[in-house]
Amino acid sequence: MIYEICVDSIEGVAVARDAGASRVELCASLIEGGITPSRGMIRVARMVSGIKLHVIIRPRGGDFLFSDAEFDVMAADVETVKAEGADGVVIGQLTADGLIDVERTRRLIAMARPMSVTFHRAFDMTPDPFAALEGLIELGVDRILTSGQEATALEGLPLITNLIKSAGDRIIIMPGGGITARNAERIAMSAKPKEMHFAALEQEVSGMRFRRHHVFMGGELRPAEYDRLVTSETTIRAVMKRAQ
Repeated sequence: MIYEICVDSIEGVAVARDAGASRVELCASLIEGGITPSRGMIRVARMVSGIKLHVIIRPRGGDFLFSDAEFDVMAADVETVKAEGADGVVIGQLTADGLIDVERTRRLIAMARPMSVTFHRAFDMTPDPFAALEGLIELGVDRILTSGQEATALEGLPLITNLIKSAGDRIIIMPGGGITARNAERIAMSAKPKEMHFAALEQEVSGMRFRRHHVFMGGELRPAEYDRLVTSETTIRAVMKRAQ
């Protein structure tokens, strides 16, 4: 089993490596589901040896229907990630009808090569997962990250299992979404995936002694100002142990 850990910090990259993971998906703003990190973060993450680095290409949170200007940003970000020496990119874009945006996806894949290409959970917003599967195989995508078109991979396990059977050796189906030490074994035994994706975040209290509790840096929907989620080596090891 290849384990990919979703991280949003340089410390998370090192923790994932030390826990024995094969790869990280580097993101910013996981509260939005992950957006493209800065060039500085990508560059420093690439300095962490002993683990593969895939970088999400997503200019904003929300849906996957991107404007021309947003696509230009995505194309520039692919070039940046490639120049910084990453091993892969994680992309996903749809039409207004929820179909794979074939032409734009083809363009990003061509730009990204020889890096590996993952199509992320935009796949879970398509109306026909098996049609989307065949389309992504035809485009030459290396893997699909999916929760089985449900809120979590456990809830979407029946579809994930069928997608893996339908895909065969033509593309990797990588379960992801809400995978924990409590459900990893069931997902692994049922779907028998070759790869698994999960975050391993634990709450960490801020080291700030002086605090101004009535002032916030975000909007109404915001994480706690003085707490943050950090990647946990213990949690990674627990999930990997259960999945094996």
